[in-house]
Order: sequence, then structure tokens, then C-alpha cells
Amino acid sequence: MKRTDFIDGLRDGIPVGLASAPFGALFGALARDQGMSLGELTLMSGTVYAGASQMVGLDLFGHNVQAWLIVLSILAVNFRHVLYSAAIARYIRHFSPVEKFFTFFLLVDPQFAAAVKRGEEGKRVTFIWYLGFALVIYVPWVIASLIGGLLGSLIGDPRSIGLDILLPIYFLGIVIGFRSRDNFLPVVAASAIGSAIAFRYVGSPWHVSLGALAGVLLAALLPPVKANRKPDLVHENHEV
Repeated sequence: MKRTDFIDGLRDGIPVGLASAPFGALFGALARDQGMSLGELTLMSGTVYAGASQMVGLDLFGHNVQAWLIVLSILAVNFRHVLYSAAIARYIRHFSPVEKFFTFFLLVDPQFAAAVKRGEEGKRVTFIWYLGFALVIYVPWVIASLIGGLLGSLIGDPRSIGLDILLPIYFLGIVIGFRSRDNFLPVVAASAIGSAIAFRYVGSPWHVSLGALAGVLLAALLPPVKANRKPDLVHENHEV
């Protein structure tokens, strides 16, 4: 069973690993241009392990921004992970403290979506499955960062060959996968509008967390969709 779960995790995570690797390489190239050594950029990918946060941090490093502002900006980008960890808590109660440590360290957007979807389908979220899914993303990310640092400017602008569209498409697929949830459309609309307004008047990277908070607040205010009352329908048909 453990071996099967691990293989399932690897198989489920392969598309994510392939989609994220080019951005790991892009980070490596940009970090190298900013003067980071191969060891430093590889260590950053291995310890921070958050693409958006690494890009934000790299940009702020290059502008000689104060350390506390860098930390605060990265916190703004990754604040959604606080919500992620709370949402998957019910599926990982059986994990040991050590397993939970690695679970939250390896928690990224597609990892969260896959864990929640697996749990909602009634499948057990085992640590070995979670680890298999995570490793096939984490290891290529770190290796791609190193390769990007080695190749440097040879990678060029990912927009010129369409690489920048891979992750947005994947994340859109993640969102669509939750379309059967209660109040899906209004919550997604609130998040999108809130993020757009925050980007216009507050700026990046705060729009990520503010958009998420807008969706969370609306979801908390809206009542759940009532399920169809099949027994009543049967009773009415019987009376007719």
C-alpha cells in the first residue's frame, strides 16, 4: 500500500514538476545576474522553496531594500499558506509531528489542491503519497535553479517562447477543479476583483493575499447551497 501510494503521488505530481521547472531555471538565471553564487541560489531554492517569494526577494535584494521590508513582502506573498495549512489540517491529523513539519515545508499551491481533492474524494491522504507528490516537484525545482544559474543568459526571456503561460494555466486548472464547491463563482469573482483592485491601488505582492482574503470573507458570509431534498420529492410523487 505504501509503495502504491508513493507511486500515485509521483504520477500525480509529474505535470506540476514539468510546468514549474522552467521557472526554477529562470530564477537561477536572474539570481546569477544579481550576483548570487551557484551555492547561494541553490540554497535559496532548497530552503525558501516558493517561486513567487524567491522572485520578490530577488527583486528587493537588487534594490537594496531593508531586511524587514523584504521579510514583510515575502510574508504578504505567502500569507495564503496560513489558510492552506488550516484547510488541510483535517486530512493530516494522523501525521506525526516530524511528518507535519515536512508536510508544511513542502506545501505549495498544487500540493494543497491535490491534497484537498484527494481528501474530498474519500481517499486517505497518507504521508507517503504526499511525499511522492512533493518530491517530484521539489527536486526538479532545485535542480532547475542550479541549471538556470549555470546557463545564465542562455535561457533568455521565457515570454518569448511562451513559458510564462504554463503555471497560470495550471493554476487556472486547479481553480476550475473546485467548481463544484458551494458558491464557487461568487467567491472566485470576489477574489479576482479584490486582487485586481489591490494590484491597482496597493501594488504587488500584496494583491495576492488581499485577493485571497476577499474571497475568504465572502465565502464566510454566504450561506452554503442547500442540497436537494430527495426524500421530500419522493414523498410528493407518492401523494400524487
